[in-house]
Amino acid sequence: MKLNQYPAALFTALLLGSLPVLAVDDNIRLPLNDAHWKPVKNYGEATPLPEYQHASEAARESFRDLKLGVRIHWGLFTTWQPQRGEVSWPLLKMSPAERQQYQDLYRTFNPVKFNATEWMELFQESGIKVFAFTTKHHEGFSMFDTKTRVKQRVNWTVPGGPCLEDCDLAYSIMETPFKRDIVRELCDAAHHTGIKVDLYYSHPDWYDADFRPYVRHPVQVPSSPDLARMATNHMLLAAERTPAETRRMMTRHREQLTELLTRYGKVDYLCFDMWMDADVWPQLRETVMHLRKLQPDVMFRARGIGNYGDYYTPEGFVPGSKENTDMPWMVIYPLAGGHQRWGWGHEKWGYEPNAAYYENAGWIVTNLVDSVAKGGNFMVGIGPDELGRFHPRAVAALRDTGAWLKVNGEAIYATRPREGDLWKEGTDLRFTRSKDHRYIYAISLKWPGQSITLQSVQAKSGSKITLLGSSAPLVWQKVPSGGVTIHLPANLEKETQRPCQWAWAFKIEASDATSELK
Repeated sequence: MKLNQYPAALFTALLLGSLPVLAVDDNIRLPLNDAHWKPVKNYGEATPLPEYQHASEAARESFRDLKLGVRIHWGLFTTWQPQRGEVSWPLLKMSPAERQQYQDLYRTFNPVKFNATEWMELFQESGIKVFAFTTKHHEGFSMFDTKTRVKQRVNWTVPGGPCLEDCDLAYSIMETPFKRDIVRELCDAAHHTGIKVDLYYSHPDWYDADFRPYVRHPVQVPSSPDLARMATNHMLLAAERTPAETRRMMTRHREQLTELLTRYGKVDYLCFDMWMDADVWPQLRETVMHLRKLQPDVMFRARGIGNYGDYYTPEGFVPGSKENTDMPWMVIYPLAGGHQRWGWGHEKWGYEPNAAYYENAGWIVTNLVDSVAKGGNFMVGIGPDELGRFHPRAVAALRDTGAWLKVNGEAIYATRPREGDLWKEGTDLRFTRSKDHRYIYAISLKWPGQSITLQSVQAKSGSKITLLGSSAPLVWQKVPSGGVTIHLPANLEKETQRPCQWAWAFKIEASDATSELK
């Protein structure tokens, strides 16, 4: 909560010391309806411990400046043809024989076409400011050179039925024929191009049996709340974890995260996923506090750690309105199969070979504009194939988005939402503003025709209003309601004459910068 949010009387009381001064991050809270707050709210403190510090205000400000990112899901699931694009989840419905085959995919995983520099050049051309990458998804396979070791796993096809067995391997990219640290190459390339780094890491681990039974682990225990749901999924029912196994699990969990924050240079965001449970919350909380000391300004995604997080991610939808929290947010949405016309369950976070499932840049732009107007960022999800190549449709959509941003980026990057409900008018108009409140950007999601009226905007008398991508001033006039009507030249009725293909942005100098603060 910021001091300028207080009424005058309360502000005076704060200065006089008659009320406690709230910390800067007192309102960094997950929305109560966030799906990933519910699993942790019964044991994770709603208010973090006094000694805990969130990432700095400067880090949060930088996060809010990003606006567009890309999320890359890649792992063994890419090579498993029946589930390409569906990341780890289908593993839970596989037969024991299929699971054993899946676990052994690392022996042949060899993405010889992967080129981190080419990826970053594509992202840079596309106007992307941050990339997120799956260092380890729920399946437990590490896409980086971890020095930790898995000591216990399941043999799904042993005679007599599945059972736990001892093992000693990293279960990582370094044990594949590829033998290259993909995370290192991506981080190095990102640092070289100035693209921010967001490393995804799943709390649960379905390969390491020490992590049973968190988040529908294929190995369940008698006390698991998921036991009934997992009964039909070829689960293995094993004994409860021993104290020694719990220590080994939490040690490996912490060591892997420590590796990510100490071996790959500056990491801007650590993207946690899923959760554990109350029995290990004190250890997980200690890990989070340990990580904060390693890189004080790394921002943590809130999944699994509640209000110890620095940002959260609405998934597969853009919130219907602005959020009532100071916690920054970023929509994550897959490019393939994510649109509502495909229906729930068709979204493909990894590689999708079918070109028909991919949305185009217009879909990205619309969701980007909608997210930014409400105060958030937008991250589009794609995945490479088993060799390390993105689908041509994904590449085209990203590049076309970049072309749009070259025209309209001023209305997107480093902007802020207008106050209150002024982020929109009707269904097709969205607004952003400059940080200094001097300029308002009106973005029309549909071509407005010969003129456009903005009811909530008061333009400065005598100022120039332009359509981004065109330097020619537009004719405009005030309307009795207090807004403005902007007239568009006749030549723009031809689509080929317009500066871009989707979402047209008008730059307006506000009549009174302070009016946007009221």
